[in-house]
Amino acid sequence: MDTRDLATFATVARLGGMSRAARELNTVQSNVTQRVRRLEEALGVSLFERSQHGARLTAAGERLMPYAARVDALLVEAARAARDDGAPRGTLAIGALETTAALRLSPLLASYATAHPHVDLVLRTGTTAEMIEQVLDRKLEGAFVCGPVVHPELAATSTFVEELALLSAPSRKSIAELLGQPDLRLVILRAGCSYRQRLEEVLARRGIVGLRRLEFGTLEAILGTVAAGLGITLLPRSLIGPAWRGSRIAAHRLPPAEARVQTVFVRRRDMLCSSALVAFQNHVTRGRAR
Repeated sequence: MDTRDLATFATVARLGGMSRAARELNTVQSNVTQRVRRLEEALGVSLFERSQHGARLTAAGERLMPYAARVDALLVEAARAARDDGAPRGTLAIGALETTAALRLSPLLASYATAHPHVDLVLRTGTTAEMIEQVLDRKLEGAFVCGPVVHPELAATSTFVEELALLSAPSRKSIAELLGQPDLRLVILRAGCSYRQRLEEVLARRGIVGLRRLEFGTLEAILGTVAAGLGITLLPRSLIGPAWRGSRIAAHRLPPAEARVQTVFVRRRDMLCSSALVAFQNHVTRGRAR
């Protein structure tokens, strides 16, 4: 198999058509078709079902696709390894929970960028599930997620400890009274959010299940909805200081066993730990020590 044939196959699969792949690859459609046919002949299987609407993967193509993506990622990683002479440079793509980015990373990213001006830093935010998936897919070199994380392909390093709290509109009610309200609603991020899962666990331990949910895509929307008295959420207590000063939101303390949560930095065990990433991890460690 030729790696260029595999790369062409992966492009056709991603875009769903030979002509679309040809445009992205800046070549003619006949070249794309030839490479795909050559790969099919080498493997002895059909990889696409062709129609006037495009090309769809066969079962064999579905099985091949993850390997083609891995080969492409390894070639990119190999080129980076060859160019990495120990001086931090190039692109460093990392991920983080939105809360971690808001609470912990801004000063660290700024000082890292100043210390290493030849590194192009890319930060992506999302849920724990989304960030772990992107690290496993080699789209990120590492990510800050909610721990613990136990995965055979990932190395996890504890970085920060947060205190979680139940957040509501200003209220003099106890947690028991707050949770006993008949019209209580949960204000949460999309599925895959670790804090959403922990909130549901906190409520389940108190016999509270099946509550109505208000689901939002941003932290700002969640805090605004909670401040308006439309429901409760579970987030790091310290977020109330920098993001929502004053008395717009009340933070209700939980028992230590429920409140304490670790933020861990995860990366693939088998992926190149670039000089830029090594410098970043050392920078975070020194920043925590101050």
